[in-house]
Amino acid sequence: MILDLLRELVGIDSVNPGLVPGGAGEGAIADHCARWFGERGFEVHRLEERAGRPSIVAIARGSGGGRSLMFNGHLDTVGLAGYDGDPLAAEVRDGQIHGRGAFDMKGGLAAMMVAAHEATRLGLRGDVLVACVADEEFGSHGTEEVLRHFTADAAIVAEPSHLELTVAHKGFAWFEVEIEGRAAHGSRPDLGIDAIVKAGHFLVALEEWQRRLGAGDGHPLLGTGSVHASTIDGGQEASTYPARCRVTLERRTIPGETTESARAELEALLDGLVATVPDFRYRVVQGLGRPPFQADRESPIVACLAAQADKELGHPPVIRGEPFWTDCALYDAAGIPCVLYGAGGEGAHAATEWADAASVERLARIFTATIADFCA
Repeated sequence: MILDLLRELVGIDSVNPGLVPGGAGEGAIADHCARWFGERGFEVHRLEERAGRPSIVAIARGSGGGRSLMFNGHLDTVGLAGYDGDPLAAEVRDGQIHGRGAFDMKGGLAAMMVAAHEATRLGLRGDVLVACVADEEFGSHGTEEVLRHFTADAAIVAEPSHLELTVAHKGFAWFEVEIEGRAAHGSRPDLGIDAIVKAGHFLVALEEWQRRLGAGDGHPLLGTGSVHASTIDGGQEASTYPARCRVTLERRTIPGETTESARAELEALLDGLVATVPDFRYRVVQGLGRPPFQADRESPIVACLAAQADKELGHPPVIRGEPFWTDCALYDAAGIPCVLYGAGGEGAHAATEWADAASVERLARIFTATIADFCA
């Protein structure tokens, strides 16, 4: 049953249009999930504040008096261009299910759907909520919308983790720095200020900032924060002094760091250049920022999931941190204890992607047992 469901999900184009203009979006796969849950007696809610970008929340109500548990999995994928083979064929080869999104993260999506269905037959006291969300690969608007309408005593995000328990991940902050020059004819160095040359001073300082971060005290699972330049553009033509040069940068943060602290570091660096580099002027525009995540390893959901994973695997699960950002941070910010746990495979965002079929089946069993324990 679960592998059939996974193949169905992989076969539905759900490319995020925020990443790929004209992408299919989540409409068709949300419809499929809603039908699947409806046929199995779940209470189904469709959230669609952004037209064409729906999320589905399916609820199995308990008899009352038990703890509630929410699962989270995203419906969207990155683009299909450059995929080696048919990205929607969901081919099964050597115990692997191939296709775009199989690993990231339709394997986890299928496991949490099937586990919730299996667990509803156990006479639970607590509610089970399954959030199939839009837009995780770009802006995470789907999970934000879900959390405005629903809550739970705990949550599990089913991003792929190779059946290892993820209790921390990095955050990030994006900034655009505009270095200001003065346009003039290329023959008039007395009038022009070269914004691109001034930006060179900033790039050297940025490299030194990264060196300091890398040499600092790190998180035991995540290491240190980091910073890098992402894009740069400036100038008009060969015979004109450039009036502006824009540098986009990304600062990856660890627990204890924030978007605000990252901006303060950046502005201190830039102010130092103002004080030491003649005619250096700048403007900072803050882009998207997301906080890092760190679970309470003593929380009931972490303990419960770890115990059930131990029973299924025959050993305690590996505890890990992730360098990338996930929706766990949004649950944490909403006051919902959360942990990340998912299936194995390879190829997230790559030319070949596959989910390990056996790990998806094991994941569903671990999720079912966790629901039975936590919501009983």
